[in-house]
Amino acid sequence: MAKIEKTAEDMKKDVRDAAEETAEDLRSGARKVADDVRETARRVADNAPVERLKERGAELADSVRETGREYAERAREAGEEYAGRARAQAEHLYEEGQRRAHEVAGYAEERYDEVSEMVRRHPAQALGIAAGVGFLVGLILARR
Repeated sequence: MAKIEKTAEDMKKDVRDAAEETAEDLRSGARKVADDVRETARRVADNAPVERLKERGAELADSVRETGREYAERAREAGEEYAGRARAQAEHLYEEGQRRAHEVAGYAEERYDEVSEMVRRHPAQALGIAAGVGFLVGLILARR
């Protein structure tokens, strides 16, 4: 059987790592926004012109919106990538299961043919074995 490139645990770890990286990026962005807000507040305290404060506030709002969009897009792309990998892995496992089921069916058919042939060659022996097995099953069931 071919070695599976990535297991489900590997995919989970990758998703956790991506989530942690995204969270750290968000924290970093939040720190930057907080620093910008502090700077804006300092300017207000220094009697900075109101128009400049409005412009700076609008810039900050646009920056926050754009950063949010970028993170949302990155998260969506990562989700699609992992969903595609999971889908491919599921298809691979399904195909492998189908192949093995066909192998087992072929094996069972061969054994059935062998037993049928043996019963045809030795009917009395087969009947005796069947009676013995039936008697043992009856004993086991009667004890319950």
